[in-house]
Amino acid sequence: MTPALLAGRLRAAPIDDDPDGQWPTMGWLALREAGVPRWTIPADFGGDGGPTDEILDGCIELARWRLTPTFVLSQFQSAVARIVASANAPLKGEWLPRLAAGDAFTTVGISHLTTSRQHQGQPAVAATPVHGGYRVSGEIPWVTAAGRADVIVAGATLDDGRQILFALPRESEGATIDPPWTLLALTGSETGPVRLRDVFVPHARVLDGPRSQVLQSGGTAGAGSLTTSALALGHALGCLDRLQDEAARRETLKGIVAAFDNDAAGLWERLLKSAGGGETADTPETLRAAATSLALSTSQALLTASKGAGFVAGHPAERLAREAMFFLVWSCPQAVSNRLLREFSGCDEF
Repeated sequence: MTPALLAGRLRAAPIDDDPDGQWPTMGWLALREAGVPRWTIPADFGGDGGPTDEILDGCIELARWRLTPTFVLSQFQSAVARIVASANAPLKGEWLPRLAAGDAFTTVGISHLTTSRQHQGQPAVAATPVHGGYRVSGEIPWVTAAGRADVIVAGATLDDGRQILFALPRESEGATIDPPWTLLALTGSETGPVRLRDVFVPHARVLDGPRSQVLQSGGTAGAGSLTTSALALGHALGCLDRLQDEAARRETLKGIVAAFDNDAAGLWERLLKSAGGGETADTPETLRAAATSLALSTSQALLTASKGAGFVAGHPAERLAREAMFFLVWSCPQAVSNRLLREFSGCDEF
């Protein structure tokens, strides 16, 4: 069964909703029972190891269903991708079979190496070489479900600017998982900071590096990759599903829905073409900007169509509008931010 077909079955299944702002117990359980976490793990380690475009198609459909558990899945997949790409065979053998079997959970804390806090000058997490490995100190600002992870794929920067990726077991001495943030949306993802104080990282736990721009090596995508765009598109499609329900009762909305549907179908095709390695003029940044813009506009259209009822806390329209704004800040490279700011302001000089 393809990921998209499996995701479609999950959308149609009578699975209880998780309360907004709480860990997605039912949503994540449904993903686990369906074997979704195995999608990106190679078959040699017990996973499915499917084609990238098919996995992306499945993630679009999952985000169309429920964004919070799908976002948690994306962080799991990001961590898995770093482990898979690593040349550290013992570490891969230690974790990948357990992750494929559902016996362990992983997440990632690497945003500070790319988009988060880069404007501050000093690295958020610093690594100092010592005998047998590194001493690592600092704060990883954004880690999803850190308190539920058995191992976190994290990153740090050396004095000379080179970076390392390493596996951080949750119970590592000197690592403190702070309470998760209360966010505008997706609070249920339990995203928050992890503080490191003189944590020893042995060479055996290093996944990659030290090297410059470690996230751009090893064949894995960095910030602005297609997964974020897939989730934004999926969110937009979820908004359109509800807008279609409104249009069934109000003839005047049908043209609006048709126009959005056309935009979404075109973007869907572009995303899958890019994921499949086809020749395209798109870049991850252009796709991300287009997907974010569509998520914002469809959610605002749904809120507008829902009128006052949609502005009441607990209504799907207000939740979807808040969730759409997440894509303005999640792993959003400066090139994408600039594109969106130009779109919002109509200013071509930015």
